[in-house]
Amino acid sequence: MPDSGLARTTASLAIAAVSGVITALAFAPFGLWPLAFLGVLGILAVQWRSSARSSMLLGFVFGFTFFLVLLPWMTVIGTDAWLVLSAYCALWNGVFGAAVGPLSRIRGGPWWVASAWVVMEALRGRVPLGGFPWGELAFSQGNSPMAALGSLAGMVGITFLIVLIAGLVIESVRTRSWILSLSVVVVVGVVALLIPRPLEFGGTSSTATVAAIQGGTPGTGMEALDVRRAVLQNHVDQTLSLAQAVDAGEVPRPDFVLWPENSSDIDPYRDETVAADISATAAAIGAPILVGAVVQTEDPTKVENSGIVWDPRTGAGDRYVKNYPVPFGEFVPFREQLAPLIGRFERVPRDFVGGEEAGVLEIGGVVIGDAICFEVAYDDVFTAVIDGGAELITVQTNNATYQGTGQPAQQWDIERMRALQTGRTVVVASTTGISGVIAADGTVTERLDEGERGYLVAEVELRTGRTPSTLIGPLPEIAAGVAMGFGLVILGYLRWRRRVAKAGNVPG
Repeated sequence: MPDSGLARTTASLAIAAVSGVITALAFAPFGLWPLAFLGVLGILAVQWRSSARSSMLLGFVFGFTFFLVLLPWMTVIGTDAWLVLSAYCALWNGVFGAAVGPLSRIRGGPWWVASAWVVMEALRGRVPLGGFPWGELAFSQGNSPMAALGSLAGMVGITFLIVLIAGLVIESVRTRSWILSLSVVVVVGVVALLIPRPLEFGGTSSTATVAAIQGGTPGTGMEALDVRRAVLQNHVDQTLSLAQAVDAGEVPRPDFVLWPENSSDIDPYRDETVAADISATAAAIGAPILVGAVVQTEDPTKVENSGIVWDPRTGAGDRYVKNYPVPFGEFVPFREQLAPLIGRFERVPRDFVGGEEAGVLEIGGVVIGDAICFEVAYDDVFTAVIDGGAELITVQTNNATYQGTGQPAQQWDIERMRALQTGRTVVVASTTGISGVIAADGTVTERLDEGERGYLVAEVELRTGRTPSTLIGPLPEIAAGVAMGFGLVILGYLRWRRRVAKAGNVPG
């Protein structure tokens, strides 16, 4: 007769693995957002009231299958990179899992567990080397009614509620009492349906006309930007086409034009011909251009990923330097040790260094908050630009490496959530797609899909009010950390009491 303990363990591991896959299907390009709740419910069900060791293993298995399905676009870099990154991210789910079993045993378990999940995502998104926030549960909810809650408590609040509801359902089944879980679900549903999109306090509203250019690249994948001058020329040509349309009265003249990240991989400060081409293009359109450029630093081994305000008369002005360069993509940690072992790091010959200032720039009379590519996944990037007075969010991105892999669609969903969170219109310019305009309520008003070349022009709303999410900043994460810590203290105290009681019953 088969061992029942082994059978239970095998079944639990299988459920954890399937739950990871189900959760990943909630994200783009699949976009089946209700599955986020179902997947979390599955993994918590097998972790609930289990031992720390068992819960840790189950958490790792869940995380590994989740990230394998979420991140197949990493295979463009290499299958080993995909597997290693998935395993690394899964370690965080394992560490979190070690707390789920014990925390679920004490009164209020669903609340402690939801707090712990928030802490896990917060740490994974920061540690080490700037972290990897991609894959936060909230990023799957762009088409969900819960997306409206983004302006209230940000991504943290949405993630917390998904995990909390799953935990409450499990506890309701265990105790056969559904009153609390049903009450929370009803309250969340009512608030999500009735809350304004976005919820915003104070401020003023005006409009501006903005153009975004999607010039395309000669190729895709790892060789997408090898012909750097051609990439620049593509964006010059599309902007000149826009200028002809403006002169013909077909579209209004924009207050400014948005070019994507890497639209000039040649430093315009050092190459006079590049600077001249950009200036001539700005003069032709009669508006400043926010140019995505790679800029050399005083150290020849270091460069900066920048958004430069380029005026048609005065040339290069203020610029934003990307705060969060991508580890192993834009810089190689421990280069001296790793480069001799991994040949593909030769494709990153110079390390990008991060800037320290928020991306608040004035262009064409508009105060914008700029974010570059992968930065869309970082909460503090957006809180900082709203604090700095941004009326509009711009995103400069280059997704040519990952065209057709699902990564651009995942990023687009994150950008939609950022519109709701900040209460700002988000204008995205990508080299190869997806570019577009996302209104402050999360609706898409303009879009250029992957592989298209062209431009879009839109009258967009400028807002100065504040959503609760941008006002409270990281406080929900801090509160979750305090709550989890308090839960662990309670857990430790209860264990101490049990040891003391057990010792007291031992004959002297």
